Amino acid sequence: MTGPTPEPATPYTGVENLEVMREAENYNRYLFDLVRRNAGDAKRIIDFGAGSGTFSLRCAALDVEVTAVEPDQELRARLSEHGINVAADMSALPDRGFDYAYSLNVLEHIDDDVEALRQLRSKLAPGGRMLIYVPAFPVLFTSMDTKVGHVRRYTRATLLRSVTAAGFTIDDIRYADSLGFFATLAFKLISNGGGDLDRRAVRLYDRLAFPLSRAVDVLTHRWFGKNLVLLARNA
Repeated sequence: MTGPTPEPATPYTGVENLEVMREAENYNRYLFDLVRRNAGDAKRIIDFGAGSGTFSLRCAALDVEVTAVEPDQELRARLSEHGINVAADMSALPDRGFDYAYSLNVLEHIDDDVEALRQLRSKLAPGGRMLIYVPAFPVLFTSMDTKVGHVRRYTRATLLRSVTAAGFTIDDIRYADSLGFFATLAFKLISNGGGDLDRRAVRLYDRLAFPLSRAVDVLTHRWFGKNLVLLARNA
C-alpha cells in the first residue's frame, strides 16, 4: 500500500530542535517508558517517524526487532549507521508483519493523517497495538510548530476521529504534561517568531517542572495537557 507518509518535500527543518530535545532527559525517559510499558511482549516493532533515532536505539537495545520508518534521507543515514532497520515509507514493510507500533510527535506533520494511520494498521497483525503521542490544542500552535512543519495540533475529539476513521479500536486516550500547556502559552507570548527552542530553557523545564507536571497529570489528564497519549489496537 502506498499513500501519505511523513515525508517532507525538503530536508526536515526541525533537526536543530530535535537535537535540543535530546537535553530533555526526564521527558525522553517518560516517552521511552510509555513505549516499553505498552509494548507488552511484542517482538516486531515499528517506530513510525523515527527522526534521529532517540527511541529506536533504546528499543533496539531490548530483545526486539525494530524497524524505523523515516522519510528524511539524512536522518535515515544516521539510523542505518547505528544498525537500525530503516525504511523511507510504509510501502517497504510487510503487511501484518508487526506486533506493535509507536509514533511520537509525528502525525501532526502529515496532511492526510487518516490515510497514514490506515497504512500503519495494515502493517500490524490482528490484535497488534499502537501508541500515539501528539501535540494538543490548536490554541498552543506557535512559531515552533510552524518551524518544524506541524500542520495541526490535536484535541481529544480530533485525534479520536482520525484514529477510529482508520479502523483502530481505542483502548485509552488522555492528555499529558499539564504544566507544559502553560509553558507553551508563555513561549507563544514571548517568542521572537523564529520557532527555535532555547537549550537552557528546555533543560530547566525538564529538570524542575516536568516531574511535577507528570504528578499533576494524575488530576488533569481528562481535561488538558500539552500533549495527547492514545493507545489503540488493530481489532
